[in-house]
Amino acid sequence: MKKQWFSALLLSSVFCMAVPSVVAQDFTHDMKKAGHSTKDATKDTGHAVKHGTTKGWDATKHGTKKTWHATKHTTKRATHATAHKTDEGARKVMHKTDPQ
Repeated sequence: MKKQWFSALLLSSVFCMAVPSVVAQDFTHDMKKAGHSTKDATKDTGHAVKHGTTKGWDATKHGTKKTWHATKHTTKRATHATAHKTDEGARKVMHKTDPQ
């Protein structure tokens, strides 16, 4: 009887010592997993920010170029129209002031 009781006590003490080490290993594993998840999420966020910034930069560049072309075209048309009207007005004045 004493031998069985001693064996049970020894077995239970070994079991009690083994459980905390398994729990500690599980806790360590969970912490590592959480750290890796945080690292991956940070990387994903960084990539998304870079993509959004690049997309915004390209859109701004495109819009600026488009506006520049439109302004150039409109200025050219206005200059030609002004030159044409000036020439037309000069011809009218010249015809009115010509000796007949």
